[in-house]
Amino acid sequence: MSTFQTDIAELDQLREKNGSAWDHINSESAARMRLQNRFKTGLDIAKYTASIMRQDMNEYDADSSQYTQSLGCWHGFIGQQKLIAIKKHFDDTSKRYLYLSGWMIAALRSEFGPLPDQSMHEKTSVSALIEELYTFLRQADARELGGLFRTLDAARAAGDQAAEQAAQKKIDNFQTHVVPIIADIDAGFGNAEATYLLARQMIEAGACAIQIENQVSDEKQCGHQDGKVTVPHEDFLAKIRAVRYAFLELGIDDGVIVARTDSLGAGLTKQIAVTQTPGDLGDQYNSFLDMEELDISAMSHGDVIIKHHDKLMRPKRLPSNLYQFRPGTGEDRCVLDSITSLQHGADLLWIETEKPHIGQIGGMVKRIREVIPNAKLVYNNSPSFNWTLNFRQQIFDAWSEAGKDVSAYQRDALMSVDYDETELAAEADEKIRTFQSDSAREAGIFHHLITLPTYHTAALSTDNLAKEYFGEQGMLGYVKGVQRKEIRQGIACVRHQNMAGSDLGDDHKEYFAGEAALKAGGKDNTMNQF
Repeated sequence: MSTFQTDIAELDQLREKNGSAWDHINSESAARMRLQNRFKTGLDIAKYTASIMRQDMNEYDADSSQYTQSLGCWHGFIGQQKLIAIKKHFDDTSKRYLYLSGWMIAALRSEFGPLPDQSMHEKTSVSALIEELYTFLRQADARELGGLFRTLDAARAAGDQAAEQAAQKKIDNFQTHVVPIIADIDAGFGNAEATYLLARQMIEAGACAIQIENQVSDEKQCGHQDGKVTVPHEDFLAKIRAVRYAFLELGIDDGVIVARTDSLGAGLTKQIAVTQTPGDLGDQYNSFLDMEELDISAMSHGDVIIKHHDKLMRPKRLPSNLYQFRPGTGEDRCVLDSITSLQHGADLLWIETEKPHIGQIGGMVKRIREVIPNAKLVYNNSPSFNWTLNFRQQIFDAWSEAGKDVSAYQRDALMSVDYDETELAAEADEKIRTFQSDSAREAGIFHHLITLPTYHTAALSTDNLAKEYFGEQGMLGYVKGVQRKEIRQGIACVRHQNMAGSDLGDDHKEYFAGEAALKAGGKDNTMNQF
């Protein structure tokens, strides 16, 4: 017996128990509402999605072609439409997640207005967006199930048993729109206690995976900008533990922590690490500092010196009071960051790179896996990269190294439309197309995401609409460029009243008031024409 049928039987027993007072309560209607609201709390969602991520991680370990993907969202409606589209095109949400970008919250969701990605936005806006996303995904479940219930009712009314059985089967095998969200907590918005408090709120909203980075909270920068400042390992590990304690306190034992290192592009630190013995974590961190050996007699007023392997060393301190790492140490620091994070409670890694280059990423992962054999990455397929130029230059360099004639191309001008139909451009596009599968196989990338795609798609589509509607095309600019395409592509929200919950409201009115219900979906509803 399906869960739906079990609920009906259970509700029938309740009706019998409560006697005539429940005569007008319909067990199947109540069972429908239960099914449409399967997830009662954010913790229900976090438990469910954490188990999905853990299963996906195990499947990737067995077969690297089983990688996962997500796209970043900045509004619940965007996340909802993404999952509706995925179900429409692929009939399956498996291994397809959502990503919650701190950058997009800062730029689009702050009460201060648009902000740079520097953790200046309200920290509670992170958990608020998680809750909003899942509210819209749960509504997508209720909406789709409502349509299936109406199909079931129509089949019963027509006496069509085959259609009734087919509708019931779809109801029994319904796949939810609720999928894992990897949620960005930036650098924790403060000390370890602040990190714990926000992590707990994010988990209560439904997050099963929290991504945290090793920058200084009050110096936080976007991973693709200059000026990044990292913290010593022990500081970062305390925050990782804080997130784990938040998961465990709330009963999400399978919660996933993604440890992000920005060390590749971060040449600065705010602190000299505490070290007790040669070779400990603090000593390893300090060994990357740009230092000079110094006799105490040569010290200047205000100098800071440390004893490092029986030598007195002066770290290079900038006017900003920050300390500088030696140039060229970024990869070594990334590898150490990654290994120590996994050894102290993280589940997945995120290495923020300056370009999407499989060789570079794979080289670091190989070193990490010498210590942690099943190390896996989450990777930002960032819109900050110029993918076209980067990959065309990679092909240009590969051809040059192989001795192939590249005289028809100017390396610095490869972004030009003049090269779009060339052999080099075609080969570069193929490398972009297969980047995710290639890097999953060769560089240990379990999860591919694009942080800001819907920020850019919203801007692009709005630009196209504004150009046509406010120009000579007028109303045709909207009809031809938007509505006609929506209808022909079967976009669900073309019936925007239905998408906003009008039909769900009609169902409830009928449950509550029966034939006396005043419903919105009658013959005079103009959306009947779609």
